Amino acid sequence: MSHTVINLADKLSKINEHWSPRVVAEMNELQFKLVKLGGEFVWHQHDDTDEAFLVLDGQIRIDFRDGVVELGAGEMYVVPRGVSHRPVAEQEASVMLIEPRGVVNTGEAGGELTAENDRWI
Repeated sequence: MSHTVINLADKLSKINEHWSPRVVAEMNELQFKLVKLGGEFVWHQHDDTDEAFLVLDGQIRIDFRDGVVELGAGEMYVVPRGVSHRPVAEQEASVMLIEPRGVVNTGEAGGELTAENDRWI
């Protein structure tokens, strides 16, 4: 058994692209992913799972069809399954996503911002 500590700042320093989540750990069927956000993402939803956003640095906004949630460093929000949403970061922000293994970042929306799945850093 390995007893390796995961240093989030070190892992984040290796991410140079926006909207390209990288897995840093797994627990049961859940993956912990680090991602840097910048600008507007696509409207999308995840029909089969909730999605947790934990802001590590900066500020983000999550737009919903019927409202908005604003998050700063140290704040977290869980988007319920099946809810259409769009993350936005006016300035670069660092976020940890917590979601089941295999979840596609753009849900069913697809498009150029769809990231390769299960990329570890």
